[in-house]
Amino acid sequence: MLAQQPAAGASWSDTDVWITGGVLVMIVGGLCAGRFGADLVLLSGIAVLLALGVIDTGQAISGFANPAVWTVAFLYIIAAGLRHTGALTSITTWALGRPKSTAGAQARIMLPVAGASAFLNNTPIVAMFLPVLKDWAARNNIAASRLFMPLSFAAILGGMCTLIGTSTNLVVFGMIQQHNAQGYDLPQLGMFTLAKVGVPIAIVGIGYILISGRLFLRNTDAQMPSVKDPREYMTSMRVGSGAGLNGQTIEQAGLRHLPGLYLARIERDGEHIFAVDPSVKLHRGDVLVFVGNVKSVVDLQRIKGLEPVTSEELRKGLVPRHRASLIEVVVSSSSPMLGISIREGEFRSRYGAVVIAAHRSGERIAGKLGDIRLRAGDTLMLEAPGEFASTHADSKDFYLISELESSAAPGHHLAWAAMLVLVGLIVGMTMFAAHTMTVALIAALAMIAFRCCTGPQARAAIDWQVFVVIGAAFGLGAAMEQSGLATLVAQIVLDVAQPMGLVAVLGALYLITAIFTNIVTNNAAAVLMFPIALEAWRAGDGWSFMPFAAVLAIAASAGFATPIGYQTNLMVMGPGGYKPADFLRFGAPLTILTGIVCVILAPIVFG
Repeated sequence: MLAQQPAAGASWSDTDVWITGGVLVMIVGGLCAGRFGADLVLLSGIAVLLALGVIDTGQAISGFANPAVWTVAFLYIIAAGLRHTGALTSITTWALGRPKSTAGAQARIMLPVAGASAFLNNTPIVAMFLPVLKDWAARNNIAASRLFMPLSFAAILGGMCTLIGTSTNLVVFGMIQQHNAQGYDLPQLGMFTLAKVGVPIAIVGIGYILISGRLFLRNTDAQMPSVKDPREYMTSMRVGSGAGLNGQTIEQAGLRHLPGLYLARIERDGEHIFAVDPSVKLHRGDVLVFVGNVKSVVDLQRIKGLEPVTSEELRKGLVPRHRASLIEVVVSSSSPMLGISIREGEFRSRYGAVVIAAHRSGERIAGKLGDIRLRAGDTLMLEAPGEFASTHADSKDFYLISELESSAAPGHHLAWAAMLVLVGLIVGMTMFAAHTMTVALIAALAMIAFRCCTGPQARAAIDWQVFVVIGAAFGLGAAMEQSGLATLVAQIVLDVAQPMGLVAVLGALYLITAIFTNIVTNNAAAVLMFPIALEAWRAGDGWSFMPFAAVLAIAASAGFATPIGYQTNLMVMGPGGYKPADFLRFGAPLTILTGIVCVILAPIVFG
């Protein structure tokens, strides 16, 4: 069954056992304190183990050569392609609709999020949904505190269902591959192996959230923290010629009650429609004039079916919209544009950028955007190539130049390519589970080749802290096995639980792993507990290893009870106005419920 047993004969008197145990305590304490990044904490632990000779350099960096770690990195690139093309935005908008109750809103959120998270990493999924959900909650007068925690939990539950749904599953997959290379004969995880327990858990979990959400989720009315922005921009958007908003009413198009933004008028065939009624239907070529703050104007650029009135100029002379950035500039008193209109001054030809919005402090700007006669101090929002800010940094024409973060408009025309790559990824990983890294690499390169995202965007999309945490955690796992600590801890678990049977052993494994994942990180918990699960299985009475692998993967993802238990919990904590006690009150019962379903089902479905 295995080629070697490196921890055979381990005892509590061994120095390496105590060194490894002390390092683990140090790591847990460092992660709980939150003063340093998880990557620095884990690397510090690796450094101590290396310096004291518990592991060698090969074992310390073995995780960074593991295919599962690189698979996670490539999945971030695939998610970036979907985000930059807006591939999921249209589906999201359609799925959310207009709910009639808070429970209905939660259901509309959780079902698409759980489905998407089964095939994409949880973190970018939540990152994509957060701004959309913030505005949607405001338009439907629903407290964000009743939506953001269900968003995070649904992403976690969906990720439990497939091999690529969360990096935790890929870590367990990688550990199995690593041990099989050392002579073990462990059963491999396929694309949908975990779905046998993950799907029932997701159904039960979503049901729990819908039923108990009204009891445990406080109505804080806490939207995304915001400070009223005194800069009120005017911007004009045209209803595009393609399929999208043509024929829809203002209400149906979602252009009513936009947070921080309102529709001032519609320009149609030389006529102006003021005090626009929500039942007014949009026509192709309509020019919609909006007034609102910076963030709202940026969000407006992402709506499919709307384009700046200057977009035709932009396509002729500049980069495509999805390759451009939004940049704010303040017109200086020495600008050659003073006293003349944006159109007369040929702004696009002069600066290689187009003006899509304008703000003048203390004065409402009237008329068309191109007819505005510029004054010193006017703030303009430009759509320009990314290098504009550096090229004009020392220009005397502008007082200040600042690029708005993540402001590029989605490349909706490439959404079909991004979805095609995603389907190819799913099919490829289903058919070739043993070559997940190869399939993910090809899919990531395809996203770049189809221009769904650029090379710089792909590099920026990878969460390098997560990458380092996972890679370093493999070294800690090696230390637990090499020192014998995993064997000794597993023996304690078995002494208590084994007389009560397999379900009790799996229950103990779930409990310890879930506690770890809620106080450290999910990936570190999976790697640290894998050697213990392996030793418990080896010492058992002819048990299959698959129930152990499934329970370990599910438990390591069950970080519902604390904000640090899962990265997506931290992402929604501020926007939802939550306190740590809110996660404990609402998430701890879900952690227990997940464990009950998992521990009962795993031995049944996996034998």
